[in-house]
Amino acid sequence: MKKLFGTGVALVTPFQQDGTIDFKALLKLLRHTAKGVDYYVVMGTTGESVTTSAEEKTAVLDFVRSHNPKNLPIVYGLGGNNTQQVLKTIRETDFSGVTAILSVSPYYNKPSQEGLYQHFKAIADASPVPVILYNVPGRTSSNISAETTLRLAQHKNIIGIKEASGNLEQCMKIAQLKPRDFMLISGDDLLTVSLYAMGGHGVISVLANALPRVFKKVKDQVVAGNYLKASETLFTLLAINGPMYEEANPVGIKQLLREIGICENSVRQPLLPASEALQAKIKKAYQELKK
Repeated sequence: MKKLFGTGVALVTPFQQDGTIDFKALLKLLRHTAKGVDYYVVMGTTGESVTTSAEEKTAVLDFVRSHNPKNLPIVYGLGGNNTQQVLKTIRETDFSGVTAILSVSPYYNKPSQEGLYQHFKAIADASPVPVILYNVPGRTSSNISAETTLRLAQHKNIIGIKEASGNLEQCMKIAQLKPRDFMLISGDDLLTVSLYAMGGHGVISVLANALPRVFKKVKDQVVAGNYLKASETLFTLLAINGPMYEEANPVGIKQLLREIGICENSVRQPLLPASEALQAKIKKAYQELKK
C-alpha cells in the first residue's frame, strides 16, 4: 500500500455552534491539509465518530469523496466494541473511493487477546477493502499485544496497524517480525521519526490538521535519510503537542484550528470546548511555533 506511506491526517469533523456539521469549514480543512498530507482518515476517533450518527458519518464520507482537492486516498474509520454491529455497518457501507478502513480496538469491554484476534479476523473477512488495525490503549483500556498484531498480520486483508500504545519496545517487536509489506504506522505525532527509523510507514496525525507542512517536511527528510534533521523538525512540536490532549482529543486541535481560522472549536458533548486556560496555552504555543 505505497499510496499510504507518509502522513495520514486524522480529520476533525467541524461543527457549527449549533452542533451541526460545518461543511464549509470541512472544505477549508481539506484544502488546508492537502498542502502536506498523503491521505485522509475520515471519521476516526479524532473525527468524533462516537458522537456522530450513521447518517452524519455517511454525509462526511460522501463530502470528502466529492471534495478531495488532490484526489488523495481515503481511509475510513469503521470499528467499535460490538463485533456484530461493525459487521452490519460494513455490509451497509458504500466503499467506493475508499482505500482502506481504520478499525479501532474494542473499547470498554476489554476482550482477551484471543477475543481481539477473532474480532479483527471477522472484520477483515467481511471487509471489501483492506483493514488497518488501531491500537490505542489509553482510550480503549486494552492493548493489542505485539504477538496478536503479528498473528493478525498474516491475514491477507489486514495491511497494517496504527500503533498508539506509546510502547516503543512493542513497536520494535512488530517491526522486527512483521511481514515486509505490513505497515507500522505511528499513532503518536511525537513518535513519528522513531517509527520511521525502525522501518515504519509514517503517521496518522492529529496535529497535521493544523500543521500539514511540518509533517511533509519530516517525511521528506526521512526519505532523504536525514533522521537528525527530521527529529529537529519534530522537536518544534514539543510545546504544542501536550496541550492538544489536556482536555481530551479533539478539544485541543479544534482550538488550534480556530486559532488559525479553519473552523470553530465546537465539539460534541460530553466533550466541551477548550477552557480559557487551555485556549491561552495553545495560543501562546502556536505563536512561539510561528517564530
